[in-house]
Amino acid sequence: MVEKKISLIIKKAIQDSQKQGFFSDFKILPLKLEHPQNFFHGDYSTNVALEIGKTLKKNPMEVAEIIASRINNYKSTIFEKIEVAKPGFINFFLSQSVLIQELKVVFKEKEKYGSKKTREKKTVVIDYSSPNIAKPFGIGHLRSTIIGQALYNIYQFLGWKCIGDNHLGDWGTQFGKIIVAIKKWSKTKNLNNLSIGDLEKLYVKFHREAEKNPDLEEEAREWFKKLEDDNPEAKKIWQSCIDISLKEFEKIYRLLNIDIDYALGESFYQKKMKPIIKEAVKKRVAKKSQGTLVIKYPQEEFPPVIILKSDGATTYFTRDLATIKYRLGHWDPDLIIYEVGADQTLHFKQLFRSVELLGWAKKEKFFHVAHGLIRFKEGKFSTRKGLTIHLEEVLEEAVERAEKIIKKSKTGENLSEKERKEIARMVGIGGVKYNDLSQHYSKDIIFDWDKILNLKGNSAPYLQYTYARCQSILRKVKFKNSFKEIKTIDFKPEERNILRTIYKFPETVRVAAQRLSPNLIASFAFDLAQKYNLFYGLCPIIRAETQETKEFRLFLTAAVAQLLKNSLSLLGIFTPQKM
Repeated sequence: MVEKKISLIIKKAIQDSQKQGFFSDFKILPLKLEHPQNFFHGDYSTNVALEIGKTLKKNPMEVAEIIASRINNYKSTIFEKIEVAKPGFINFFLSQSVLIQELKVVFKEKEKYGSKKTREKKTVVIDYSSPNIAKPFGIGHLRSTIIGQALYNIYQFLGWKCIGDNHLGDWGTQFGKIIVAIKKWSKTKNLNNLSIGDLEKLYVKFHREAEKNPDLEEEAREWFKKLEDDNPEAKKIWQSCIDISLKEFEKIYRLLNIDIDYALGESFYQKKMKPIIKEAVKKRVAKKSQGTLVIKYPQEEFPPVIILKSDGATTYFTRDLATIKYRLGHWDPDLIIYEVGADQTLHFKQLFRSVELLGWAKKEKFFHVAHGLIRFKEGKFSTRKGLTIHLEEVLEEAVERAEKIIKKSKTGENLSEKERKEIARMVGIGGVKYNDLSQHYSKDIIFDWDKILNLKGNSAPYLQYTYARCQSILRKVKFKNSFKEIKTIDFKPEERNILRTIYKFPETVRVAAQRLSPNLIASFAFDLAQKYNLFYGLCPIIRAETQETKEFRLFLTAAVAQLLKNSLSLLGIFTPQKM
């Protein structure tokens, strides 16, 4: 990796300068390399001279000049030139040979370019999606689902062993309500004939009727108690709700290209909670308070949480503790990521601190990816069903809108109906996903159809169209996806700008994993697509001035296509060959 090589060269230059007496002895600080926003300031920049100057009370510009001079003496083929800029930055410009070499690596590694092989494979458990049983897949679960899958893809790409766990909401007092509603108002006695929409309507009806008849709430609690006590009728109705829901969820997951390894709902941990409670009491982490069992935190850093109610019932928090205990024991992960909304921030702070108090693991082993809300441009989202915002309905509309756009395009006229529908699915679903994944998870997302399906802005259709454009060019010349050595040629600025972007992909993926931020990969892809489209408009490819220039521009086109595909693949978005 270029970044690592440069870091080693800088460290060597500092050490050599120390040996020769230019600097007194000091501990070299962690080296920070950045990409300047403006290409005129180089491909990499470091502020290490500023840090050294501050530590040794020396002029940072003099320190920078000493380090730069030392590096120039090494006559490394990595750099075209090195510049020192006020107030003490060292800017590095990569050589043409390094940029060409990286292009060659793209052709060699193809879909694996940017990935990583590790001898000591680390394990990450990612908790994502987690819809509620007996309720349609709402748009509120979209963010957790697609951000979680993107993180899974990224970590897997970097050589981690990934375990995706869909922590289904399949337990709790709401199931007592569903059971009562089914028994009282279901039009069919055959539970298999119920749809998830029917279950939702019955749940809504229960709440309406309970406002008139509060005794229904007590009846629901009784039925949930029966469920907890393994009553055969209660278990049968509950299991039917799960089967109906999972069947519906699977349709959504297929549309979104989501594949989660495990679906271990809250019910899975029911019989694993008693040992947790006993351990918490034995370790004096949990104490009695007004008939309940609570965890209180040192210095009252967080509000206390109940793990056992006065009636002997456990809580959602207790189930989450049992879940962590199981994951630590069963998979022994190095990292556990929870992709859950920001409204659960306090819950996860309490949870991770509780785990630390129990002595199971350090809280640093856990991370809560706290995503923001989805908001709508018009203020609210109008659905045909008039209830919650059903994700399936949104996705269907995305595909319909994409198909209309494709029909109007010049390319659309030459596509078969089957091709058009398949491309519409890729573009519509991709547009919805990219609209989310292109922004930092902590931000609220504005759902705007014009932006989501815009062929000219920062959108999936724009990137997909750029990829299809590259493929069209390569098909015309019957391009063979293999690299031939390139002699030194005088690159145009538009060509060089693409080369100076390509090598950043492996770094981008690594940083996206470190920061749990798939949006960095989306930004890379958009930047690359913009640079390619500028190049495409100014530089003839098939009709290039010379054969060598034509070949180089085809290599560039193939590399851009590969990196757009790699980027979108990590985000869970398909790339159509035509568009």
